[in-house]
Amino acid sequence: MNEKLKEKINESLSSVLPITLIVLVLSIIVDMQIGTLALFLVGAVLLIVGMGLFQLGAEMSISPLGKSIGSSMIKTGKLAFILILCLLMGVIITIAEPDLQVLAEQVANVPNSTIIYTVAVGVGIFLMIAFLRIYLRVSLAKMLAVFYLLVFVLSFFAPDNFRPVAFDSGGVTTGPMTVPFIMTLGVGFASVRGDKEGANDSFGLIALCSVGPILSVLLLGIFNDPGNAIYHSIEINAVESTSDVTKYFIKELPRYAKEVCMSVLPVVGVFAVYQMFSRAYRPMQAGRILIGFAYTILGLILFLTGVNVGFAPVGNFMGETLGSGHYKLLLIPIGALVGYFIVKAEPAVQVLNAQVDEITGGIVSHKMMNTALSIGVAGAVVLSMVRVITGLHIYYIVIPGYLIALLLTRFVPTVFVGIAFDSGGVASGPMTSTFLLPLAMGACNGVGGNVLTDAFGVVALVALSPLLTIQLMGLIYAHKSKAAPAPVQNVPDELVDLEG
Repeated sequence: MNEKLKEKINESLSSVLPITLIVLVLSIIVDMQIGTLALFLVGAVLLIVGMGLFQLGAEMSISPLGKSIGSSMIKTGKLAFILILCLLMGVIITIAEPDLQVLAEQVANVPNSTIIYTVAVGVGIFLMIAFLRIYLRVSLAKMLAVFYLLVFVLSFFAPDNFRPVAFDSGGVTTGPMTVPFIMTLGVGFASVRGDKEGANDSFGLIALCSVGPILSVLLLGIFNDPGNAIYHSIEINAVESTSDVTKYFIKELPRYAKEVCMSVLPVVGVFAVYQMFSRAYRPMQAGRILIGFAYTILGLILFLTGVNVGFAPVGNFMGETLGSGHYKLLLIPIGALVGYFIVKAEPAVQVLNAQVDEITGGIVSHKMMNTALSIGVAGAVVLSMVRVITGLHIYYIVIPGYLIALLLTRFVPTVFVGIAFDSGGVASGPMTSTFLLPLAMGACNGVGGNVLTDAFGVVALVALSPLLTIQLMGLIYAHKSKAAPAPVQNVPDELVDLEG
């Protein structure tokens, strides 16, 4: 096996394995049938292999393409042309985001394509705004304060059952497809500055692109109110043998293959057009990128099939069984456990922790970051389960959370602000949308709550936790180094690739 592919599959295995072990233990409590458990295990295997292939493919194709296009856009020197390309690239790359497709699949009464295209347009518009911020040297903290204020004002006019979905859309947008592409675009964008602050300003693109989907989905709710969506629990097909399990997956595979090809082929088309006009890649380089796209497509097909056929339905079933029985309070410690291990197992989080250790000279150590993020995400999932059980409105958490996060930006070194707001997408990785969200939805259905208002929002809360945790680490860094809260200098180039 290709060593790089083996490495990526091992990373995926470390991400999925803790959740699989937790489900195996809980299957005793919820009295899960062997056939249902078999569906989950096959789904988990497809998820592991698919995620590994997808991550390798994105590294081979999406990251270099983003870097090349970013540099070429800057070299044109034509602002209007750059902004149009930002819009187009933001839309195209977001449509192919697997986390977004998983979320769209679970929003009742709204067609998948409506959610996906609405979010994609939001990302495209805010990618333009992110470029203008770097070009005009506008403070990231000020822009975030303005746009989040707009988010909360606009949310008061949106239907109540659409607000959590809007906040979740901001978290799932910054997934394994969009993050490498947009971050590498940021490197090219920052090069236009040519000053010592340019490296710090390469951060913040993901942060702003996460705001766009929230605003666009809120507007969708205002102007196209879907009404009171009725949520029905996901039915798991009865299977009696391993042959039935195999047939079930094979039956669904063509459907997801079609969806993946429709979403990824436009990105391949962008590469073809770019190569035709720029001749940026030699034949061997272009061939490597095409192989990367093949890995991406195959991985995404396996990923979505495993998630939608075996993984998410069992998470939903477990949540509903626990929520409707005498064990509903178990959802809180289970949520804490799942949240703790999800963030510890995310490879991108471990890369982030090591990089913060490096740029702070060990003052904020890898161990400190790891512990703080794990506790933060575990706390976010606990709050999500409390919302499911009690019906607590999401405003009581996100408004104080974002206010504290924005307040901290005034006291934290600049680079930590960019890293913190960019890192929400790192923490709310594939495992959040594929297991935590279905678990919360099933639990909410089990306790008799409103799924759209009480279950959705778990991704948003997980994405919120790094905003607070990493900025608190920045305060520790500033205090221990006895330095004023000014930008950290000499940031390593590899820091910009949080998903690499």
